[in-house]
Amino acid sequence: MSEPRKIQDRLFGFIGVVLSLFVLLEVNYPFLAPQTQLAFFAMAGLLLIFLSRPPHPKLAGSAAGTAINSLLIVLTLFCFGYVLVQSEPFFSGFWVDGQPLGNRAGVEQGMDFLVGYIGLILVLEATRRTIGLTLPILAGVFLLYAAFGPAMPNWLFPHRGYSWERIVSQTFLHSQGVFGIALKVMFTYVFLFVMFGALLERTGATGYVIRFARRLFRNSAGGPAKVAVISSGMMGSLSGSAVANTATTGTFTIPMMRSAGFSPRVAGGIEAAASSGGALVPPIMGAGAYMMLEIVEPAVTYVEIISAALIPAMLYYIALLLIVHFHSRKIGAEAESQATEEDNEKLSPMQGLVFFGAFLVLIVLLLMGYTPFRAVSISALAILLISIGHKDTRIGLGDIRDALVKTAREGVALIAAASCVGIIIGVVTLTGIGTKLPSAILPLAQDNLLLALLLLMVSTIILGMGLPSAVCYLLMATLVGPVLGEMGLVPLAAHLFIFYFGMMSMVTPPVALAAYTAAAIAGSKIMQTGFAAFRFALVGFALPFAFVQRPELLLLAADGSSAEIASVVLGVFITLSGIIALAAGIAGFAFHKLQPWQRGALLVLALFLLLAPATFGLWLQFVGIIIITLLLLLNWRSGITETPAG
Repeated sequence: MSEPRKIQDRLFGFIGVVLSLFVLLEVNYPFLAPQTQLAFFAMAGLLLIFLSRPPHPKLAGSAAGTAINSLLIVLTLFCFGYVLVQSEPFFSGFWVDGQPLGNRAGVEQGMDFLVGYIGLILVLEATRRTIGLTLPILAGVFLLYAAFGPAMPNWLFPHRGYSWERIVSQTFLHSQGVFGIALKVMFTYVFLFVMFGALLERTGATGYVIRFARRLFRNSAGGPAKVAVISSGMMGSLSGSAVANTATTGTFTIPMMRSAGFSPRVAGGIEAAASSGGALVPPIMGAGAYMMLEIVEPAVTYVEIISAALIPAMLYYIALLLIVHFHSRKIGAEAESQATEEDNEKLSPMQGLVFFGAFLVLIVLLLMGYTPFRAVSISALAILLISIGHKDTRIGLGDIRDALVKTAREGVALIAAASCVGIIIGVVTLTGIGTKLPSAILPLAQDNLLLALLLLMVSTIILGMGLPSAVCYLLMATLVGPVLGEMGLVPLAAHLFIFYFGMMSMVTPPVALAAYTAAAIAGSKIMQTGFAAFRFALVGFALPFAFVQRPELLLLAADGSSAEIASVVLGVFITLSGIIALAAGIAGFAFHKLQPWQRGALLVLALFLLLAPATFGLWLQFVGIIIITLLLLLNWRSGITETPAG
């Protein structure tokens, strides 16, 4: 490794550790002003991006690439350092006109605007380097919309237009743009949960879960695929990223599935579908769950969010296991023929204790009323304390440092994306489009709720095709949030509806990012893997409609209060019946291969049970369940009668 590269890596490691410790300490024991916190948070994140990512792959390691990055690093220090100094009372002696930046709205100076212009460019460039062009282009479109509002056609919600100085002030200099709710959520909640997962991984506890799952399903048909479902679900809950989860667990689950008889595209599809649901699994979930704390009205607690998400997450993975089981039986996929050397190793009870102990501490603290950031901070400390007890889990200072650097490395994309989303939110607030768009959707919802929900689904999936799911949720909640409460839906159910489809965009062709990652590992064709992932994750597209129509699946009554146990049990029974029919219909197999008419009937009945409103003739839904039962019995009996002839 060259000397400049070594210096760069050391600098990255130093800033990464400083960033992680800064968040951990400042969130729990705040010392700085809110905008100062976010300015330092964004500055450190952008510095790490410009240190580690070249302007273009062809410029990696070149003198030109180094020069560009050096310039951007200097500009980042200048712009974000300026916001920091102009916002923090400790530096009041350096304030322009003796006023903090927040009090200069409308009377900003030329230097303020210069910093704002450069800062916006830095945010857009950092986002481009970390997650691609989609979000920066979208932010650019919104900026143009703010500037050229009068020229917009009627269907694009024209407005009076704003000067570039006013736009820069709104989107960068003050607290409704870059330093707004999106970055605040990343700083207050998400970054610490990323740290929690990184520490847990260093103890070896995550590897324990994978080995445990392999032993659990070793003698089951299609066992490797079931291991992929369980391990990806649990690992995805830690990372919150479908793509990262696929890349991590897919490297060993996909080869396992292929060796058991699954085709490359199916193996990749199962892994992508399982990984995409990970962020739906409590208690950690994805970044969108923490954003709900700031967005949902009336306000909800974190315990209410994870309680509401519990049953749908279980139903999603039950459905995925059923589909995998039926498909395995259909293709004759075998159980693992022999245990690997890793499986023959004795499971370390201490690794299991660390994993489940950390989660137990987290859940107990949340139930006791601790804020999510305080609960996860104490849980991270619990990981360190529990892991001391055995050499299999014990981690030293070097391991802790590596975990902090890994946290920063995984968190920088979130920092850039949240900053860029802040630009869009700033424009939405400035122009009022957030109230105009709902006014176009509301009449549709009043005439046909299902059609309005389908429109929301399509909009969320399209927006989520090129964006992280949490970013997609935040944008949709910002744009249509005002209308959700007027659609007659339980607010939390409506927000979870958007959140689910933000995740499902990861397995929706033509831009199914999780499926494409799995295809690269499986060596299969991209589009074939994308459609396989879509098919296995199909229940994820039906469940949001089910829990919007039946809020008891979220442990909620129609008025948003707690649901009665009897209604919860009834809702779960009806939905589970639909899921069983859907799984068999998708696989084309139950006890034996289904006839085409049986498969079609099961799919129709499944959609009826999952999409029908709770008030739509309960007796009709029970008739549907009876028909499903008869169809499955007929399929079972057909195998018995065919056996003698065979």
